[in-house]
Amino acid sequence: MGSFQPDQFDLAILEVVQEDGALSHREIGERVNLSAASVHRRIRRLEDENFITSNVAVVDPAKVGRPIAIVVEVRVESEKLRLLDGTRRRFRDHPDVQQCYYVTGEADFVLVVNVASMDHYDALTRELFHGDPNVTRFRSLVVMNKVKVGLGTPVRPIGNEKSPA
Repeated sequence: MGSFQPDQFDLAILEVVQEDGALSHREIGERVNLSAASVHRRIRRLEDENFITSNVAVVDPAKVGRPIAIVVEVRVESEKLRLLDGTRRRFRDHPDVQQCYYVTGEADFVLVVNVASMDHYDALTRELFHGDPNVTRFRSLVVMNKVKVGLGTPVRPIGNEKSPA
């Protein structure tokens, strides 16, 4: 493992499964001109090589009672590993934190959370930010409109992207 380089069929499969991960191997094969057995082998290899890291269903937060999305910038006092790892672990393990990034710049972390209400968010801030002595400051950016949400990654080499229709 590690030296595997995906070919054009593998890249085409990656594009298809990012659009609809529920397609059967036969349906994927029809889209990329391969047999279902070949698609199965290639997907297994892409998973083994960690090109595909997860197969999930994307749930609309609003449909399950969490209509408010908030992006939170967090600053910490100390980047000593023990303190930083504790803060990172709290963010990673909290079920209300959908995404968490350790970043450069003015903030140390950027989080994306989905909550049921502003009261819910207030309780979350008390738990995650006010309750962590390493957190010195946080800034909340309430999402007014989700213009684009996704985790899809372009897989074609730069310069070979599909041109817009």
